[in-house]
Amino acid sequence: MKKYINNIAIIALLLSGMAVSSCGDSFLEEENKQNYSTDYFETEQGVEDLATALYANIRWHFGYEWAYGITLYGCDEFTSAADLTAEPWNSYDNRLNPLDCTTALGAANNNCPPVSGLWDQMYYGISTANMVIQKAASDMERGEGYFLRGYNYYRLFAQYGGVVLQLEPVEGVVRTFTRATEEETLNSVISDFEQAYALLPATSPRGVGGWNKYTAAHFLAKALLYRQSERCEAFSKNYDAATDLNKVISLCNEVIAAHPLAADYNDLFNNWTGIDCAQESNPEILMAAQHSTDTDKGRFGNRTYNYFNPQFSNFSAGYVQRGQYIGGMDFQRCRPNEYAYEVFDNVNDSRMWKTFKTIYGYNNYTAPTAMQSVGCPAGAEPELGQAGIMFILNNRNSDITDATYGTYGRGAVNHTFVNPETGKWVPNVMPLYLNGKYVGRDYGVSGDPKTSNFFCGINKTDDGSRTGEKNDAHRDVIMARTGETVLIKAEAQVRLGKYAEAITTINTLRARAQWKDGEARDSYKDASQAFLKEFGGDEDNSTADASLGKCKDASGTKVSNRQVAKWSNIWHNTYYISTRIAPTTAASNLQIASYTNLPAEDEYILNLLGCSGDKDRMINFIMNERTRELLGEWNRWEELSRCKLLVKRAKAFNPEAAANVADKHNLRPIPQTFIDQLKYDNGQNLSDADKKAWQNAGY
Repeated sequence: MKKYINNIAIIALLLSGMAVSSCGDSFLEEENKQNYSTDYFETEQGVEDLATALYANIRWHFGYEWAYGITLYGCDEFTSAADLTAEPWNSYDNRLNPLDCTTALGAANNNCPPVSGLWDQMYYGISTANMVIQKAASDMERGEGYFLRGYNYYRLFAQYGGVVLQLEPVEGVVRTFTRATEEETLNSVISDFEQAYALLPATSPRGVGGWNKYTAAHFLAKALLYRQSERCEAFSKNYDAATDLNKVISLCNEVIAAHPLAADYNDLFNNWTGIDCAQESNPEILMAAQHSTDTDKGRFGNRTYNYFNPQFSNFSAGYVQRGQYIGGMDFQRCRPNEYAYEVFDNVNDSRMWKTFKTIYGYNNYTAPTAMQSVGCPAGAEPELGQAGIMFILNNRNSDITDATYGTYGRGAVNHTFVNPETGKWVPNVMPLYLNGKYVGRDYGVSGDPKTSNFFCGINKTDDGSRTGEKNDAHRDVIMARTGETVLIKAEAQVRLGKYAEAITTINTLRARAQWKDGEARDSYKDASQAFLKEFGGDEDNSTADASLGKCKDASGTKVSNRQVAKWSNIWHNTYYISTRIAPTTAASNLQIASYTNLPAEDEYILNLLGCSGDKDRMINFIMNERTRELLGEWNRWEELSRCKLLVKRAKAFNPEAAANVADKHNLRPIPQTFIDQLKYDNGQNLSDADKKAWQNAGY
């Protein structure tokens, strides 16, 4: 059992005094500590509870639509689908401005991520961290305070640039602040991570998920790398590049030695077998937002399982129904762009097939006559538990045409595709390319490629332990791991001009991504397995024998979730149909011999981007490798902004962002809700001119 809080909320309000409450379990035990006065935090137990509360602050990042809106939208990897909840963050239209976007201001609904959300929540955490730093008696607790403060300011700096530096506890109402420069803000981040690195132990006594020396080292390396990146070019000359970058490499080496890469990419996400399972203790994981039992309801639980699946309950014509027996919900917020597929070597890179879910099982009976009416050949009708949805992840050089396997389409559209592996018609099927043309946006219900809901999504947030199709997930959300540390090291080497050494570093990551000798390339796993022990889960889901969903058998009888789970989850992928190579269990090779001769998929992308010169090519190559390794892991916008590649790559690869994205979007607008509360020392409101001076350029 992880020694972690389940639900704790200690919030010190930066701008409006202080209100504090706390409840938790495990190392806090299950007790209610409501309405403490601040005197409680003068006690040893109070400080311990306050330090524990630091971990609750990071859960906010994954509690609702902002999880993807501020981190993944508007970049090269993902775009919006038919649901437009967070559309302004992806399209960069005039609704992304200093005001929180509501329906009255043009949002599709009132769930649009607020511009003020990250700003407010990070300052709540900073206020708590300041109290811990001031009052803690132990080095570890002070180290935790410095770490969270550094992390929260890192997130604020990455999104907004220079911000308010509040480094002491605040009492009462404060309305007068000074905005620090970007340089001052980043240097404060670096200082906090240095303190955390010095104070945190190598192994946290809190157990799984407790921040340690190497968590701090990873983020200190990120911050130092940031100081030598393009966003900081106005002041990076004030710091010796070799000193910063060599420190980055040294820190990364420490992390890699103490927290080695997992042996199999599946071990990071897909081999999640249930609440607090062994996967969550994988040494590669450096930081995670902790989740456990389903007592933390609503927007501050783990909602991330909703965002990456296609809208199969809509487009599949009833052949595939959603439920907790499928690990991901079909809210279809994040639709991969063509780039997110084409960046992979689909033959040799196992990460593609361990990241994308390419088959959903047919789980709700449809009469053979209905199948025949939309193109199913007589005698080829699938049975329940066979493929109901298939995605063919071929590449632009593929020889697949409409004549190869038959025509393609969704359940209500006439098509003739017959699965060559089973001889059965597939009710919903799409390729990425036909005749060398990308068609992965062309099969959605709307008929508009800009709002397609039929796409192949990723599986990193799936959770088969949910007890309701819309209940919070129970799994931890990985926020940092050694796979990224390797890429940070490689980028530092590139910035030092050590290109060959950077390739050697990246090759260690690519070695893990290679198919191993004897590995079955067409096998598949995701965390849906947590639903049943016979799938590999730790225990049967408590709803396994209930009949909660819409799924029926041939007699019209609703069937149990246990049966639907067996029909829905086909532990197989479309590898051989997509690649059209002969079956093999031989090892593959992803090793790169020279930085002057990068893989074909990278050369294609670098050419589209117009990259020239070794440094430009290698930085963009690392961004490609980041996609292959870290797709969907909550940091893409910040990384592209850091390197000032956001505009170029969004224009090249995100059709919905291309028309509007501009240099000003390398920073977010400062929330108007904050600016409007500011006052002069005499208590008067700021003038319009001074309010404007607080705002980032272009907003």
